[in-house]
Amino acid sequence: MMKNILVGQSGGPTAVINASLYGIVTEGMNHLDEVDHVYGMVNGLEGFLKDDYVDLSEDLTQKELELIKLTPGAYLGSCRYRLPEDLTAPSYPTVFKKLKALDIGWFFYIGGNDSMDTVSKLSRYGAQIGSPVRFMGIPKTIDNDLMVTDHTPGYGSAARYVASTVREIVLDASVYQQPAVTIVELMGRHAGWLTAASALARKYDRDNPLLIYLPESNFDFKTFTDDLSKAMQCRPDVVVCVSEGISDSSGRLICEYNDEAKLDNFGHKMLTGCGKVLENFVHNHFGIKARSVELNVNQRCSALISSATDIEEAALAGSYGVQAALAGSTGSMVCFNRVSDDPYSIQCSLADVNQVCNREKPFPSQWITGNGTDVSQEFISYVLPLIQGQIPHPMEQGLPVYAYRKRS
Repeated sequence: MMKNILVGQSGGPTAVINASLYGIVTEGMNHLDEVDHVYGMVNGLEGFLKDDYVDLSEDLTQKELELIKLTPGAYLGSCRYRLPEDLTAPSYPTVFKKLKALDIGWFFYIGGNDSMDTVSKLSRYGAQIGSPVRFMGIPKTIDNDLMVTDHTPGYGSAARYVASTVREIVLDASVYQQPAVTIVELMGRHAGWLTAASALARKYDRDNPLLIYLPESNFDFKTFTDDLSKAMQCRPDVVVCVSEGISDSSGRLICEYNDEAKLDNFGHKMLTGCGKVLENFVHNHFGIKARSVELNVNQRCSALISSATDIEEAALAGSYGVQAALAGSTGSMVCFNRVSDDPYSIQCSLADVNQVCNREKPFPSQWITGNGTDVSQEFISYVLPLIQGQIPHPMEQGLPVYAYRKRS
């Protein structure tokens, strides 16, 4: 009996989240003996509960699908909706009633830690009631902090953007002779993977960024003062890269010194401002020019220099997930297993989603060097393959052409 696929996107967007959507839709339509329609939830599960969905298999041409593959953001729209911890809550039978009404056989959720929590809860509730629906998580996050998998789709392109942008900031900072410090604040609540990628901006030994601070190491203002004093002895123009989530030994976020942290719907602190705190500290303590640059959402929405490796692997995650779900797997997330760095090679596998959700993979402590101010060559060897290659983007009048969902 023919069944339908339902796919949604959740959490923060990336440059390649739509490539995973592309992989799911195209692979689904390669199984016309089993799959009738591929439906897309508009604004994730939150939108689906309001009966907001589209028929991707009917509405999109192959040309439009290829354009979606290269489009940043979340084509279907996203959400930060959290299902109740109590599986007896009324929202669960409501979801499954709607799944049955659409004759859904396979449910795919593209997202990070919290999205995998949704996959876990739905698959566990489905098992309790004997539902035949298969639930599959497709990994996504620029933070690269999902457990089990070697890396996540979205990270390679964000790392490439960070390295490229920091390299340009370094060139800008080097034009004057007067002492000056530039603080670059990068995304990373608890994991420093993205900030670590700023090390790729260096062109030679002792090049900027001279100092890199990750949330995995305690930040101390006195130590920072000493680190910066030594760095300014090397060169007058010092670039410092910091994760937004750096904190002191008591766990107090540096951004909270400015009292600018708020909470999102999941209770996570919405971090901003540590770069500005450090800018003010440097200016007041050293009496020199200081500025801060927050790359903000550009890290996750810039697609023009996205990694071809990242795009293709994101699509692979989607297609592999469909194959696995159609073969009967459920309650799982697609993972990448690295076979080799040189030549670079990976294989796909599945992990129990309960080993992934509500957990975070920190940046390895053995890769943090320089007394907490640098990263090792092992990390460089790890990340370099992920930023390789570039796919030509369609352009129109000098600007990139992207896919935009028709809104009702």
